[in-house]
Amino acid sequence: MTLPARNRRRRRAWVWSIAVAAVVAAAAVVAVRSGGGAAQKPGHKRVPGTALVERRTLRETVTAPGSLGYSGAEGLSAGHAGIITRLPRAGSRVKLGGALYSIDDRPVRLLRGHTPMWRTLASGMSDGPDVRQLEQSLAALGYFSGAPDAHFDAMTKAAIRRWQDACEVKETGTIRFGQVAFATGDVRVAQTVAHLGDRVAAGTAVLKLSSLRKVVSAQLKSANQAVAKVGGDVTVDLPSGKTTTGTVSGVGAPEQVDQNGTKTVVVPVTITLDHPSDAGSLQQASVLVDFPTASRKNVLTVPVSALIALPDGGYGVEVVRDAATTETIQAQPGLFAGGFVEVTGDRLAAGQRVVVPAL
Repeated sequence: MTLPARNRRRRRAWVWSIAVAAVVAAAAVVAVRSGGGAAQKPGHKRVPGTALVERRTLRETVTAPGSLGYSGAEGLSAGHAGIITRLPRAGSRVKLGGALYSIDDRPVRLLRGHTPMWRTLASGMSDGPDVRQLEQSLAALGYFSGAPDAHFDAMTKAAIRRWQDACEVKETGTIRFGQVAFATGDVRVAQTVAHLGDRVAAGTAVLKLSSLRKVVSAQLKSANQAVAKVGGDVTVDLPSGKTTTGTVSGVGAPEQVDQNGTKTVVVPVTITLDHPSDAGSLQQASVLVDFPTASRKNVLTVPVSALIALPDGGYGVEVVRDAATTETIQAQPGLFAGGFVEVTGDRLAAGQRVVVPAL
């Protein structure tokens, strides 16, 4: 079918406009891909991410599981038979002179000393370290004014009577076996073993007491036991994500334990926290302990991801020269630790920026 002349002119104009639009669109696409039409210079590229070359101390470590808790948990048994009429709350603290628990409504109080109570403290008894620590405790409480010694005399008896009066108990001047318990300091109630109302015999377990000192108990694989030395520094990773430091205070003999159904030989290690306040209110928690095996002080470092393998062998890093230019230079890797690597090279210096892969 033949179109009228006017319609043929309209059709040619419409086709021509489509062709022009296509050319313009293609030119726009080219302009976007080429950065607006400007040719990129050879050797230039956009830098995706960078990190500083820095001096730091690196420590290579062996990591072992551990648990945070209180040290020195030991059982406390009833000194005489009777009915438990008072028990403390687990986690509570007992100070010098405080009541630990009560039997037949008679409190058993805490005194300080290394020697456990093993006899009644009364006039006519033989000299001994238990007398000295009794007098030292009474002096700390403000009831004994003399110089503490190992001899029980009239001053000792008078001090006991003054203390008994303050505690509102019968003033006998004698402390019967089981009426006090000695510990080296204030204690924490780790666990109540007996129950309120229990009728107990002498020697029955009543409480478990611990010190107020927080420690970490770790288990090293036997193959790594050489890294644990008393006095050695460690790093402790807390559940909060915070990291604190500690000191190895004890290394035990290897022992066999059951880990997920498998018998494994481990070395128990005790760590004292350098800053106990870092543990906050945690009373018990699982932690990780890093034992250093090698260290480098004040060395140049880059993130491990900054290392690249060179075509001719060896390693290098891409040093940023300006906003879009990098230069690959050789870098000899040393110690790897904590996501960083020690590097040496004639053209490396602190403060340079190196390329790292974008995450």
